[in-house]
Amino acid sequence: MTKVTIYDPAMCCDTGVCGPVVDPKLTAVAAAVFSLEKKGFDIKRFNLGNDPAAFVENKTVNALLFDKGVDSLPVVLVDGEIAKIGDYPAAEEFAEWFGVEASELQTVKQPSLGLDVKIASPGAK
Repeated sequence: MTKVTIYDPAMCCDTGVCGPVVDPKLTAVAAAVFSLEKKGFDIKRFNLGNDPAAFVENKTVNALLFDKGVDSLPVVLVDGEIAKIGDYPAAEEFAEWFGVEASELQTVKQPSLGLDVKIASPGAK
């Protein structure tokens, strides 16, 4: 069975899908990883900010960070071999590695709901 491990740069949370501005690429990766985990596939993510030991313990990732620094993150290993450096995989790459359809891994776009906020000044009626 294929094993994919993603070594993320330091982020505010495990997925990077938090805070006021969210990178759409991180949302897509988080959705793909979640979907693959639910299907029972072997896929893991490590965040440099939360789990630095994983970066030290993996000799391949450790050597890459020593040579190229943290700007080389994210690093994606497939069966222990470097498959991607400095960028996240697209749904099509995950699909190829795990033998699933890319459409199963893509996020569904929700319609944007308008927000009409009126702030009253103190004392206004």
